[in-house]
Amino acid sequence: MTDTAQAPADPRPDTVADAIATPDKEQPYGALGLKPDEYERIREILGRRPTSGELAMYSVMWSEHCSYKSSKIYLRQFGKKVNDKMQERLLVGMGENAGVIDIGEGWAVTFKVESHNHPSYIEPFQGAATGVGGIIRDIISMGARPVAVMDQLRFGDIDDPDTARVVHGVVAGISSYANCLGLPNLGGETVFDGVYQANPLVNALGVGVLRHEDLHLANASGAGNKVVLFGARTGGDGIGGASILASDSFSEGGPTKRPAVQVGDPFAEKVLIECCLELFRGELVEGIQDLGAAGISCATSELAANGDGGMFIELDSVLLRDPSLTAEEILMSESQERMMAVVHPSKLDAFLEVTKKWDVETSVLGEVTDTGRLVINWRGEEIVNVDPSTVAVDGPVYERPVEYPSWIDALQANGVREAGLARAGSGDELRSQMVAVAASPNQADVSWVTNQYDKYVLGNTALSFPDGAGMIRVDEDSGLGVSIATDANGRYCQLDPYVGSQLALAEAYRNVAASGAVPTAVTDCLNFGSPENPEVMWQFSRAVEGLSDACLALEVPVTGGNVSLYNQTGDTPIHPTPVVGVLGIIDDVARRVPSGWQDQGEHLYLLGATRDELDGSAWAGTVHDHLGGKPPVAVLDDERALAELLHAAALGGLLSGAVDLSEGGLAQALTDGALRFGVGARVWIDEIVSRDGVDDTAALFSESQARVLVAVPHEEEVKFRGLCSGRDFPVLRIGVTDGSGEAAAIEVQDRFTLPLAELRAASQATLPSRFGAVVGDDDPRGVAPDAAAARFERSMQAPGPGISE
Repeated sequence: MTDTAQAPADPRPDTVADAIATPDKEQPYGALGLKPDEYERIREILGRRPTSGELAMYSVMWSEHCSYKSSKIYLRQFGKKVNDKMQERLLVGMGENAGVIDIGEGWAVTFKVESHNHPSYIEPFQGAATGVGGIIRDIISMGARPVAVMDQLRFGDIDDPDTARVVHGVVAGISSYANCLGLPNLGGETVFDGVYQANPLVNALGVGVLRHEDLHLANASGAGNKVVLFGARTGGDGIGGASILASDSFSEGGPTKRPAVQVGDPFAEKVLIECCLELFRGELVEGIQDLGAAGISCATSELAANGDGGMFIELDSVLLRDPSLTAEEILMSESQERMMAVVHPSKLDAFLEVTKKWDVETSVLGEVTDTGRLVINWRGEEIVNVDPSTVAVDGPVYERPVEYPSWIDALQANGVREAGLARAGSGDELRSQMVAVAASPNQADVSWVTNQYDKYVLGNTALSFPDGAGMIRVDEDSGLGVSIATDANGRYCQLDPYVGSQLALAEAYRNVAASGAVPTAVTDCLNFGSPENPEVMWQFSRAVEGLSDACLALEVPVTGGNVSLYNQTGDTPIHPTPVVGVLGIIDDVARRVPSGWQDQGEHLYLLGATRDELDGSAWAGTVHDHLGGKPPVAVLDDERALAELLHAAALGGLLSGAVDLSEGGLAQALTDGALRFGVGARVWIDEIVSRDGVDDTAALFSESQARVLVAVPHEEEVKFRGLCSGRDFPVLRIGVTDGSGEAAAIEVQDRFTLPLAELRAASQATLPSRFGAVVGDDDPRGVAPDAAAARFERSMQAPGPGISE
């Protein structure tokens, strides 16, 4: 512990007494992101003008990023549209740092996804890295050990000169931070589209594991308890990140506002993780709050508002990296790797012993009071005196104007059929289109990205990319684990945000089910344009309504998440992009189902019905550069029935592989399933064409929902067919797995034959041709044996040290 902090070379602060004495003093509220009416409301709350410190606190805590002032009225639907089943496993829901789900056997999992979009455009490396760091601190604050990360990435046009800058920085930032923390990256999505050119989306998801008895919530209760800041020192980075950077759109001028981007130190965070977990184990804290968006302003006001009293803080005690910081800058700084704890006086010495052991700098800032006020002093004078609830809870709530988009009817009327888009007229055309879709930027192999991530560190990864869902083992004795998938489709949501958000949930839900797990809970990150645009607010309102309706239909609760607005440049917003993460429970990860087939001679079955649904598809975008019409129908009852069937089949050991059908349809599912382990397939589509009344193009490229392609061993075929028949679920045997090595190919009977070597080469060339060689790509075929995966297989037979210890 350091007793004193550096005294900044700061002029006399603006005190509460000054605010009372100079009511007409002009203040730069607009530069801090506050509107005139918001500033007037602050004056009404305080009964005077705010001090500079109070103005700083309100500006960051009332920002769009922190207060959800434009989205709150819609987000309430997630809490209202619930039933008893949705609450059975919910230990902690919305409103806390992260949601927590009971997964059985005394174990719980906490998970959450958040955005770090704007910082990742300005400073891609640090923006993405600190996005990972922030979500991990949310996980720590719940009392959990972080065990995995995932990411959802949206970049601009793959051929735009600026895209490479952002891609290289973002991927390096994520890999550097997570790899240094020793956390496996289980997967996600990487999408390229010109609509994200100046507004890349970097959504980071963190996963943590804890025993039920280790769950902690953050609040400042108990007068006399000490308020302690520990971790990295406070610097000038990240000042105004929430209020100025995340709550505004970009102008046409390009990257600006660099000081608002935080700088991360993963090694400091790793130490902080272990320090926090030891503090929790020793029962030395009443609660811990991470310092992310809004920094000390957020931590103090939220802790006090969630408690039963008030708080007194001596800001001089904050340890600084930069002694020139003003009091307002200290309050607004979003410097990383910092936590705030509430500690009983009798445990303070023991607390300080632990932080000293881990060489974590610590300072006691003040204590919990019974005044009901948050009071902050600086250099012996009072600079903040507020009701903390007015800062952290009772911020403005807007019902922004909502307007049906003037352009959407014309867009929806211009579907594939209406636009007269040519379909394949021969087997050769089908073949070339299958290769084109597989090599398109959003369907191509993304090893250029994922090879930079450590997927198997900690030794508990059961599935990771290129599987459709990631999976980790939680308990080594029983094999209990969780599966997680994240999905989104901005093209669908541009066509219809209500249905598009449901399809994002359905795809993630289906990917989890296809892995053998039971979908159980949801986290989301809602990425939209400016809330000041009535058409954007219509998109947002419809997306939330659709997602909340779908969660109720599928009986999976939303446990928390994030809203990211102002994702636009000038007047041009991004496509609405609600990212949905679904967590599922699997009783034994040894029963997991990979996204592909490993052996020849297995039967390929298509579960689900195919409709002529090509609007918004990868085929339409790749072959015809077209976006129009209406997205596929969301068939939520079928999704539930399919998930239940897949779970029963996985429990019975009837499946050797399962690939969900989504972007690219059956053609892309065949590509992914065959390339996963290098085993080909002989397929026939005549029965699909006949039964479902579609043509060859739709049979291969339709993106109809509630469909999965499964591989069934020969000896399990009778049981599998009986299972489908008993559940009355549509099923067709459409092929067999066949061919490996140089002979491996995908043969679509009577149409074409496509060697896997050609398909793989096309898929693997797309990203390296723009961004450089794949890391660690020593095998020219790109199919080198995965030694880490083999080690995991062996560990399933002989458990070693891991999470359960």
